[in-house]
Formats: sequence, C-alpha cells, structure tokens
Amino acid sequence: MRCLITGGAGFIGSHLAEELLRAGHAVTAIDDLSTGSLANIAHLESEARFRFVLDTVLNRQLMAELVEWADVIFHLAAAVGVKLVVEEPIRAMETNVRATEVVLEMAASRGKKVLFASTSEVYGKTSRVPFREDDDLVLGATWRPRWSYACSKAMGEFLALAYWRTYGVPVVIARLFNTVGPRQTNRYGMVIPTFVRQALRGEPITVHGDGQQTRSFCWVGDVVRALAALAEHPEAVGQVFNVGSDEEVRIVDVAWRIKALTRSPSEIVFVPYDRIYGEDFEDMPRRVPDLTKIRTLIGYRPTIRLEEILKRVIAHHRRLMESGLRDRVEERRFQLFSAH
Repeated sequence: MRCLITGGAGFIGSHLAEELLRAGHAVTAIDDLSTGSLANIAHLESEARFRFVLDTVLNRQLMAELVEWADVIFHLAAAVGVKLVVEEPIRAMETNVRATEVVLEMAASRGKKVLFASTSEVYGKTSRVPFREDDDLVLGATWRPRWSYACSKAMGEFLALAYWRTYGVPVVIARLFNTVGPRQTNRYGMVIPTFVRQALRGEPITVHGDGQQTRSFCWVGDVVRALAALAEHPEAVGQVFNVGSDEEVRIVDVAWRIKALTRSPSEIVFVPYDRIYGEDFEDMPRRVPDLTKIRTLIGYRPTIRLEEILKRVIAHHRRLMESGLRDRVEERRFQLFSAH
C-alpha cells in the first residue's frame, strides 16, 4: 500500500511513518516544518520506501500529484497545541480548514481513502464523561480564542463526512486524546514534555490553574497502530472513533509523579491561566474517551500505562540533554584547540 502522510515530519506523523514502513508499505511524508522537524525523520532517510517532500499541503498542484500516487492519505497536518492556537488563531484556523479542504478535494477527484486525524478538543465543555463519539459537542463562546481550534477541527470532520456522503470519498475520522512519546516538543505547551524538561533541569514545574483538571495520556505507539488499523478496515469508513487511553489522571498528580521519577529538586508551582493565555481563556475540566467503539471494531486496547509512559519520556529527554551537553563540550574543546 502507498501511504501519504500530511504533517509527516511531526511528532505523531513521524511515528506513523515508522509504523507503516514496518508493515511493508511505501510512505511519502509532506510537511512544511512549521511545527514538524527534519530531526524526527532523519533516521528514515535510508529507507528505500520512504520519501519526504518539504512543502505545504496548500500547494494544490503538488498535492494533486501526491494524492494520485497514494492509495490512502493520512491527514495529520494541523496547528498543534493550545498555546499556538491562542497566540496565532488565524494561522491555526487556516491550516486546519483550508488544508483539509485541499486533501478532500484531491481525494474526491481520484477516489482515494482519507484518514482524518481530529482531536478530543471537539468535545469542548461537555460534562458527560467518558466522551462517546455520538455525544453532542459543547463549545465555548466565539470571543474565547481557545475554542477556535476545536471549531476548526470539528469543521474538518463535517467536511470529511460531507465528502463521504456526497461524493463517496472513503473517509475515517480519528479523535486523538493527548498522545505522548519521544519527539513530542514542549514548544507549544504540551504538558508532559514540559514537566519532564523542567524537572530534569531543576526548574519549577509549572502547573496551569489548580491542577485538578484531568487528562488521559496515550502512548504514541498505540495511537499509530490504531490509525493504521482503522485506515485498512472497510467497516471504519464513514465513522468517527476515539483513539487514546481511558486512564484518567489529574495534572497535578502528573507533576508529582514526574518529580518523583526524576528525583528532581524542582518546586511545583501553580500558574493562573490568565498569566499564560490571557484573561479570556477557559479549559476543559476533564477529558476521558469511551473506547468501546474502536475496541469492538479492531480490538484496540492501550498497551502502555501512564507510569511506563512517563519513564520512557523521561529517559528520552535525559538522552537528549546528555547528547546536547556532549555536543557543547566537544564544541568548546574544538574552540580551545583552534585558539592554539
């Protein structure tokens, strides 16, 4: 199978590329590197079945060629992270809506399957937990920019399902819940890599709000295996699926567990939301998926629990920090040598 991944140099996209290559598929990844990184896919350069294209999904001529080549499109390209969405709402909405339109238009004209990566954010402020795929979506006021991301991804879902019903485009929608693993950056406010880096550096671990908000963190390997399985299952077409873990945890407890696992001297401090995102920000108090639907179809179950996820992420960041320290030491040695 020939697979096109938009956002293929991103955190999840690069892991999905690995998973598809392991399964024997050919993979083309397109990414404009606005949030992705070449470092995420550097280890795939020697793979004969892997190709990387540096460009934007909004390049219609290029996308026409790539979609023509592919059997299935994994549409992951999107603005990521609440911090980025709050700071650059226009960029986020344009990326999430216009790019999705391009992908669906190209797929419709060529009869190609599309797996659209959506988000648990679309559930908004709904109080019914765990979230079911057929639940109503409850979004906040339009003057709160925090909800523009949820709205743009919900619009992507509406578009995808409209293309399925109107033009017969085989689409599958996956709502991802707090995916975690190596290569996830802390640049856009992702909580676990942020806490881990702060703990390893002995800096204050900054919990937003009172820390009582809950999330369900899922290992990236479990997520990409689910995406690959959904893309291949004929009964997934025209359906929406939660993909994540149902192990719920308070954010303040995540901070304490990371502090303990790293044996960090870091202080845990609570930072009001308005100091980070502005006065008009509001958060989701809980975010937990009902996994019945995806479990019934493909037998999906998360394999890695939170404690092990944290240990693996901590080990990854320790390696990065040690590597960076070695690089700085070698650079300093070279400078001293050159000076003589």
